[in-house]
Amino acid sequence: MLLYTPPATSSVPVVDLTPSFSGSERDRSAVADEIHKACRDTGFFYIANHAVSRDLIARACEASREFFALPEAEKRALTMIKGEPRGYEHAEFQVLDDGSPADLKESFSLAADGAAGDSTLNASANRWPNALPGFRGTMLAYHGVLSTLAAHVASLIATSLDMPPNFFVEGYRLANPTLRLLRYPPQPASAAFNQLGAGAHTDWGGITLLHQDDAGGLEVKTAEGTWLRAEPIADTFIVNLGDLMQRWTNDLYHSTLHRVMNNRAKRDRYSMAFFYSPSFHTRVACFPTCVQAGEQPHYEPCTAGEHIHQRRLTTYGVA
Repeated sequence: MLLYTPPATSSVPVVDLTPSFSGSERDRSAVADEIHKACRDTGFFYIANHAVSRDLIARACEASREFFALPEAEKRALTMIKGEPRGYEHAEFQVLDDGSPADLKESFSLAADGAAGDSTLNASANRWPNALPGFRGTMLAYHGVLSTLAAHVASLIATSLDMPPNFFVEGYRLANPTLRLLRYPPQPASAAFNQLGAGAHTDWGGITLLHQDDAGGLEVKTAEGTWLRAEPIADTFIVNLGDLMQRWTNDLYHSTLHRVMNNRAKRDRYSMAFFYSPSFHTRVACFPTCVQAGEQPHYEPCTAGEHIHQRRLTTYGVA
């Protein structure tokens, strides 16, 4: 259990992606240098000018709100099987901070239709709400565009580590990333001790792209151990690194602890997390550029699926 302490004012960096789309290697390298510093300092950064249309983001946000406004019985009919990655989760379904009470959030997870790839983690089918006929099309369109953006960010991270820009392509070839819609109610006075909207945790995979509304509540921990508010910034996504990226980089880059405490907005907080994780059988071993002379890798090699599957089973209490 990680006890809650109030955060400080945010200093999470903002990276402008505009130069990275120019086709110039010099421009790409400049953006990659900014990402390198952010990944070493916090493992969290905002990206601006990311080329995802405001209209698509707005439609996805509205569709998410419409889903969570459905009657409870209709949502629960879509409840995921614990340990699987698709479907609805009601409040107190998941425990992200081991030893703390279950999280107060509710969520709905999906992936691309009919594209399980080689991953048993995404072998289950999407569970679409019949009451929202436009929901499926909007979410799949958003999922597709975020897949393209995440691949672009991954190539910049590879460049930031002196690896070929296409290094991650093969490891993600059969991947089917998960999109998770989330609603956090205002922090209730009746919450149990150390019960949050989302308990302190690291993400499990490679890269997460997060869109959050203007309610606030996301908090991140720096490499020095200070908790910061990741305040909403219009027209940006937040990028954070998962456990596999920390393993790949031999702890050079951070899979950062983060949490959600919706205790300031006095209204629901909505976000959409896109988990860009490698294919199930992708081997995760330390990059050669991340080991100094005479140093040994900090982690034994593993597959992406082994790590993510175990983390999923643990947080849902079915390990």
